[in-house]
Amino acid sequence: MTALDTAPRGRLPAGFDPRTMPVLGTDAALPAVPAEMLTAQALRQRFAAPPAWEPEVRAEPSLLRGSLPPAAAAVLLALLPRPQGLSVLLTERTQQLSSHAGQVAFPGGRMDAGDASAADAALREAQEEVGLERRFVDIIGQLPVYLTGTRFAVTPVVALVREGFALRHNPQEVASVFDVPLAFLMNPAHHRRHRIIFDGQAREWFSMPYDDDVDGVRVQRFIWGATAGMLRNFYRFLSAPMR
Repeated sequence: MTALDTAPRGRLPAGFDPRTMPVLGTDAALPAVPAEMLTAQALRQRFAAPPAWEPEVRAEPSLLRGSLPPAAAAVLLALLPRPQGLSVLLTERTQQLSSHAGQVAFPGGRMDAGDASAADAALREAQEEVGLERRFVDIIGQLPVYLTGTRFAVTPVVALVREGFALRHNPQEVASVFDVPLAFLMNPAHHRRHRIIFDGQAREWFSMPYDDDVDGVRVQRFIWGATAGMLRNFYRFLSAPMR
């Protein structure tokens, strides 16, 4: 079990279900990232010579009382090779976890004292959670730190996964492993906006529901919160004009 799973639960309204929250709208007016920019070669070049850009979401309103210092954490935004193009590796957390149970997340967790870097922590967590071996993973860059409402300062580590990898998830932490086409996630027409007032404070977030096919059965993968926020920042990074 990762250290993230022992973090205090965030405070949300009783009965809060992100799937049922009103949708303010989508960003269909924004352009999708072109397909030619979503290849492994293009992504390597993008991180090697990044554009001038700003992340759209840097921090979520705190869900915890007091002023706890943020804990350093890292997640692996792993891009898998698929016949239709690159796909983003995601997990569904098990229901018994003490925080964020049942939510969709990147592999990742709190940084340990023995981790040499955020990339090292993300690779360790990915191997522990979904069995992704480091030898198949090429780190190509990082996105800006994202501060979650539960006071984790998360570094998204972006990586390309080579052919030959295998996934074996840890059933204590991960209920299922799946992937979503990068092209779907980099199209703002699929980015839904939500907003509620709680404790006198406005809270806004994105969701990116994806209809998956699991053995002929439709399963909705509901991506929201911090995971959706980091994906939105990835969109802003890829769609920013070059200098």
